[in-house]
Amino acid sequence: MEDYMLPCMNKKLFGVECMGCGTQRSIDLLLHGDFIGAFKMFPAIYTTLLFFIFVGLHFIDKNRNYHKAIIFLAIVNAIIMVVAYFYKVTIN
Repeated sequence: MEDYMLPCMNKKLFGVECMGCGTQRSIDLLLHGDFIGAFKMFPAIYTTLLFFIFVGLHFIDKNRNYHKAIIFLAIVNAIIMVVAYFYKVTIN
């Protein structure tokens, strides 16, 4: 599956991983049932999936208002991504 994944342009050009590095591999791990490995690869994977589910619901279900949930999940997702990135950078 890794043969079909897109390379990280930030890592290719600058040699530094971006905050989203590991997302594709994390989704692949989820699809194979490795939930802990997916979290270790990209800690924001579950909030990212919830975010996209609510964005999809926002477009499908026009009767309900999902704005607060989308904004909340975007903020939580961004915080997790920043904290995980700095943790990864300081550990390595």
